[in-house]
Amino acid sequence: MSSVPEILPNPLAQVRASFLRWDAPRPLGLWHLASFDASTVAVVWTMQFAWAASVRLPVWVPMLLALIAWAAYVGDRLLDARAVLLRGATLRLRRRHFFHWRYRRILIPMALAAACVATGIVLFLMPLGARARNSVLAAATMLYFTRVHSTRRPPLLSGILSPHLPKELLVGLLFTAACVLPVFSRVAEQPGVGLWPLAAAAVFFALLAWLNCHAIDRWESRETPHRALQVFVSACVLAMAGLALAISLAGLQPRFAALVAAGVASALCLALLDRLRPRLTPLALRVAADLVLLCPALLTPLAWLAR
Repeated sequence: MSSVPEILPNPLAQVRASFLRWDAPRPLGLWHLASFDASTVAVVWTMQFAWAASVRLPVWVPMLLALIAWAAYVGDRLLDARAVLLRGATLRLRRRHFFHWRYRRILIPMALAAACVATGIVLFLMPLGARARNSVLAAATMLYFTRVHSTRRPPLLSGILSPHLPKELLVGLLFTAACVLPVFSRVAEQPGVGLWPLAAAAVFFALLAWLNCHAIDRWESRETPHRALQVFVSACVLAMAGLALAISLAGLQPRFAALVAAGVASALCLALLDRLRPRLTPLALRVAADLVLLCPALLTPLAWLAR
């Protein structure tokens, strides 16, 4: 009889533990639930890539990127929610999926409007050369949606859409390409300007974006402590690699060194979040995982001073 209290869960302890966990403030929660987090991260990193490369981007570039990123993430989460709900496996859904499905009659028209505005920007403001380059990225994005959400794939695409590349890596590569391409094309047009600092920073950011998606996937899938340790170790390894890259860039490319150092801070914050996750609610953990990717925004004062 004395062992019963040790076996049965203590309801009072569970309630107390839930109150001890930190939840996300309502504005930050809505920022994540409504998919504004992805577009914010995309715009911040694109503008900081441009600052590091001493490139001035037209206003329509970050606007286009924000619209496309938001519409794409809304569509992705609605498709995820629809697929899971059709199978009746609601336990696999997160709050962001329930939010999108509950407000789908509002979000779908808004996402379509955002896509229409983005199309108008492409047709009337984007140069012809840039359209050709971005069409490759658009095709890759369509392949991603086909790979992830389509149950019937054309035979021609069966080899391209093989499941060897995990979804987290595909998202990181596509997200990085969208952020870097506007800057890369303009740097390539400048004679005598090397592309290797931008390429090196882009590779680091792609790994950071993958780490973000990988950590969220591990946290939400309730992995065992041994598997969860991989997030902490991966974040520390990436931070050390980024620090070495920042030091190597500091002499000749101080702006890129500062950008990579901000990415190192993001990686270290992800490692810290992995250790603090028992003290955070699932929503707060998800919000914080995206907030830490905004560390490059701290370089904005340097960008204004450099003008």
